[in-house]
Amino acid sequence: MFPLSSVLFPHASMPLHVFEPRYRAMLRDCLAGDARFGIVLIERGSEVGGSDQRSALGTRGVISQAAELPDGRWVLEVEGEALIEVEEWLPDDPYPEALVRGVTPVVGAEDLVPLVGAAGQRVRRARALLAEHGGAPALPPELELNGGGDVDRAAWQLCAVAPVSAYDAQRLLVADGARDRLRLLAELMDELELDLHRMLRSE
Repeated sequence: MFPLSSVLFPHASMPLHVFEPRYRAMLRDCLAGDARFGIVLIERGSEVGGSDQRSALGTRGVISQAAELPDGRWVLEVEGEALIEVEEWLPDDPYPEALVRGVTPVVGAEDLVPLVGAAGQRVRRARALLAEHGGAPALPPELELNGGGDVDRAAWQLCAVAPVSAYDAQRLLVADGARDRLRLLAELMDELELDLHRMLRSE
């Protein structure tokens, strides 16, 4: 397990810089066998040194690229595979481990394509507004965010590119299925847009 101060979504990628000895050991074990490990958000505390409070729901990731630096540090690319829930934390010896179970996605019968479109428009608009004021760059117009027709995948892809805090990213992660996730994402983007307009009026 790799507790972090950020959230990895299924169907999204995350770059990682591994420098702590315990996580170097974890990485060597992963690369020697199963290249998957769990990522959970640190709710309180620090990534370095332990003594943290960890979220129970996280994501199983798989190492897609790994390169060792001359000083023993590693740089990785990790792809999110699926949601996991921690059932029990084991001793951190030599690195964090836990017993986990897979989380079955909630699948609804309703047509969620309109929700994907609405959330996608809001994410693009929020990114464009931030880019105008020196924040995250706008999304390329050609970037497809429809999940190839898979609504669940599309929802995760939108979450991954949305400008949200780690706290709100965790709220999106634990949302009960794609419908609730897309609705929450749209609400968060509307709130962000309002905050940006308020800031502009106050300048």
